[in-house]
Amino acid sequence: MGDSFCEQLTEDSTFLKHDPKLDTEVVDKLILQLNRIYPQILTDKEATKFRNLDVPTSVRLGELLTHLQGKGEEACREFYRALHLHVEEVYYSLPTRLHLRDSLDPLKLPQVIKQRHALNDRGPFFFMGCFTFVVGMAFFYYYSEAKVTGGSRALGMAALGLKRKAQEVLIWYTEESLTK
Repeated sequence: MGDSFCEQLTEDSTFLKHDPKLDTEVVDKLILQLNRIYPQILTDKEATKFRNLDVPTSVRLGELLTHLQGKGEEACREFYRALHLHVEEVYYSLPTRLHLRDSLDPLKLPQVIKQRHALNDRGPFFFMGCFTFVVGMAFFYYYSEAKVTGGSRALGMAALGLKRKAQEVLIWYTEESLTK
């Protein structure tokens, strides 16, 4: 992780204050988690202050986040751990987590070269027209050759790479078609 937990918490704080999933009950769970397991991070007096129901939840959460940033890196890291434990869907939807996940995902790496690899910009209909023209010319060439020479040139060329028995059969067939 390039950023410290305090920097990440600064970036995530706006998102956290406005997330509807972080209601009074969830914020209380986070405060109690920090108070019970890490009393050096959040003392009983501080926990009581942040659990005051007379203050709106978003304000209490904002004050808690500011307080944790003042306590240092360890406090911010433990907040993220508590958030992950109690509200996993919020934890994974944090802006810093999404950024981190996208930067580690090889399928979502920033595309340095975003060029269209096309020979022209005329679109698929132009390609289909050209393809149809080439196929039409191939059919025309194939059927006009078959009428003129009876297919002898194609069969004679095909016989070049074959064994002696197969070569004799193709040459015989070619000579038969010429006599007709």
